Amino acid sequence: MKKGKKLRVAILFGGKSAEHEVSLQSAKSVIAALDKKRFEPVLIGIDKEGIWHLNDTEHFLKNRNNPRLIALNKTNKELLLVPGAHKNQIMTIDSQQNIGKVDVVFPVLHGPYGEDGSIQGLLKLANVPFIGAGVLGSAVGMDKDVMKRLLRDANIPIADFVTFTWNQKTTIDFVAITEKLGLPFFVKPANLGSSVGISKVKNKQDFFKAIDDAFKFDRKIIIEENISGREIECSVLGNEEPIASIPGEVISNTAYHEFYSYEAKYIDEKGAVLEIPAKLTLTKIVEVQKMAIKVFKTLCSEGMARVDFFMKPNKELVVNELNTIPGFTAISMYPKLWEASGKPYTQLISELIDLAIKRFAEEKTLKTTYTK
Repeated sequence: MKKGKKLRVAILFGGKSAEHEVSLQSAKSVIAALDKKRFEPVLIGIDKEGIWHLNDTEHFLKNRNNPRLIALNKTNKELLLVPGAHKNQIMTIDSQQNIGKVDVVFPVLHGPYGEDGSIQGLLKLANVPFIGAGVLGSAVGMDKDVMKRLLRDANIPIADFVTFTWNQKTTIDFVAITEKLGLPFFVKPANLGSSVGISKVKNKQDFFKAIDDAFKFDRKIIIEENISGREIECSVLGNEEPIASIPGEVISNTAYHEFYSYEAKYIDEKGAVLEIPAKLTLTKIVEVQKMAIKVFKTLCSEGMARVDFFMKPNKELVVNELNTIPGFTAISMYPKLWEASGKPYTQLISELIDLAIKRFAEEKTLKTTYTK
């Protein structure tokens, strides 16, 4: 890069998943916080049909301040990405107008088609640096079933669970589940986030609706033991040598919400309180940080992730899940934890971009052909 030349950062947002609107909120904050002295943003909004649109910073969202009505402003500039060792060009489909080279991509996409390895695979084939976990880390971080099996094999404490696929739906037995997991328990789509499609089941009447709701979003579901305790979260940053933030705590408002649901996270201002830092002893803080880094490495994560825990009344930690592209609004836990740890939002984004470019440069040194 020539001295003084800004890096062009393509910000991908929206997407085909049920977390589309969450992504719009995250992207709004990322774009506002990006260091414009170092980086030139290129906004690419992906609609719910999967079409890529070139947007501008002033008009890329409709109802931008209303989380219930926020929507992507579709344009007539539909895009394609031209792969190549020295190109990485963005083109408009209609006129084939060359929008220019992309230096790095920030996929601010949550859920399937953005956080599950699919967009990461596309970007690797296009030979473009990108922020966050690679194909493998993204895929295992998205699939709660595979994630939990890897954590269990690494002797990392998790809640007990069972998994069912679409073709096993008629064999799911309420009595057998309650004997194994007790009541209440949670039913979740295996591949989704932001608490979409999740139900807390207290009785048989709730059970079948919960199963149906989860299967609306995925062909595989998990049914998970309920863990009573405090909800602790920790942010992780880095590639081979990651570091952990101070932990925070999510205190759900049980007067309004049964658990930390989608409504509580993104719609209802009274849904929960984020306590940063969490009120923990120094010994427990260190334990959370060490376990968060172990989870990050076990699941092959890179760049960033948020690790979520339950802390039982006896102070035992249980890992709930890892999010490879956590919520990125200005009030989301991932950036807020780093802000409280001494990394302001703008600096955090810059470091993530630098990590992506560093990893890409290292991967370019690898041989792709066999020669003696």
